[in-house]
Amino acid sequence: MAKMTFGVIVGNRGFFPASLAQQGRQDILNVLKKAGCEAVCLTDKDTKFGSVETYSDAQKCAELFDKNADKIDGIIVTLPNFGDEKGVAEVIKSCGLNVPILIQAESDDNTKMKIENRRDSFCGKISVCNNLRQSGVPFTLTKSHTMKVKSLEFKKELDFFASVCRIVKGLNNVRFGAIGARTGAFNTVRYSEKILELAGISVETIDLSEIFGRTEKMDNSEQIVKQKIASIQDYVTTSGIPDDALMRMAKFSCVIDQWASELNLAGTAIQCWTSMEEFFGVVPCTIMSMMSQSLMPSACEVDITGLLAMYILQLASGSPSALLDWNNNFGNDPDKCVLFHCSNLPKSFFKTAKMDYQAIIAGSVGKQNTYGTIVGKIAPNKTTFCRVTTDDTAGILTGYVGQGEFTADKLNTFGGYGILKVKNLQTLLQLICQEGFEHHVAANISSKADAITEALENYLGWEIYHHQ
Repeated sequence: MAKMTFGVIVGNRGFFPASLAQQGRQDILNVLKKAGCEAVCLTDKDTKFGSVETYSDAQKCAELFDKNADKIDGIIVTLPNFGDEKGVAEVIKSCGLNVPILIQAESDDNTKMKIENRRDSFCGKISVCNNLRQSGVPFTLTKSHTMKVKSLEFKKELDFFASVCRIVKGLNNVRFGAIGARTGAFNTVRYSEKILELAGISVETIDLSEIFGRTEKMDNSEQIVKQKIASIQDYVTTSGIPDDALMRMAKFSCVIDQWASELNLAGTAIQCWTSMEEFFGVVPCTIMSMMSQSLMPSACEVDITGLLAMYILQLASGSPSALLDWNNNFGNDPDKCVLFHCSNLPKSFFKTAKMDYQAIIAGSVGKQNTYGTIVGKIAPNKTTFCRVTTDDTAGILTGYVGQGEFTADKLNTFGGYGILKVKNLQTLLQLICQEGFEHHVAANISSKADAITEALENYLGWEIYHHQ
């Protein structure tokens, strides 16, 4: 994961102890360095203790942020004392950065409440937030109104805020690839390219016939093809898979890699059912699994908004995402269900996995045309799930997010699957049906629902239901 860089504003107000601002600046910079983050902050050569109090201080800080705008992922406002509300607001307004902002206020020590060391950051934070609200600037609050910057609590806040920043930055002018037409039987994955484009999300399209044509032009002896076959065999057990099927997968993968690189794509959504099997003779699942595992997410059935949800989860956590079906009840437990796909899940989701054939499609196109799935049971783990979609009638992006866990419950079935436990699952399923969400849901081995909600709602203005 790329190193995060934060612009740091150290608030100060003259009639409070300035030594607190001096120490506070050093504390936040030390904490960021220890967390592996870089900081852009005024020094004591620029302003008093490198803090911001006056309008002149604010302009100096804004100019510094402007010079480093290309690398600043977010802004942290730290208030070691009351801080100057106008000074902080002036930096934000003047620098022109459109990034998330975290407001942290240092806690007072009840044994140090005399004039020489009282902070009043508790009160100052309210004033800073009031000024930002007046200016229409969105910001993020720590869970506790005040907290010590050197505390474990703030370390968790920093991790949360970094996820928010990665989502907001990652969705800025992101590009996805749609490979093939939407499968005729899947109206559920319809979406609006125009609504996505308005949100800065572009979709590049290519016909599946073009992909097939390019693979046919590739020679079996090409070094890139041989390397791809080797990478497939290194990735997953391929015992019993015909050589010609592996060759077709390798060529298909090489063509997708080249196309995605040419157009600077962050992920792909691929037509499968049943054109791939009938006219190309394999399923693309292994190739898609490998792409998702390498943080180049790939979704089934040209589900572009499903791919978007996968990418959001990946940005939040820095780890691979999968796309699954809300597929089956699990006995009589109202809070458990079976998530399933044929499948193309990243192999990190499984305890063990192998390549196999696609049992569902094989009945209609023949087993010999359906090799390439990644099958296994999802290992017990925490998970965040997410779905976003375009509400075309309202002209907005909307979605839901929540957390649960994949359990160790046993189930004798096929494909890639896991038993998901979610508190109040029936309430969530009611919402999915009533609001017309798709049957696909993205999942990630993480706990990032709070950060996703904060990023999509507060900074991007999407309508998100957070299932608690």
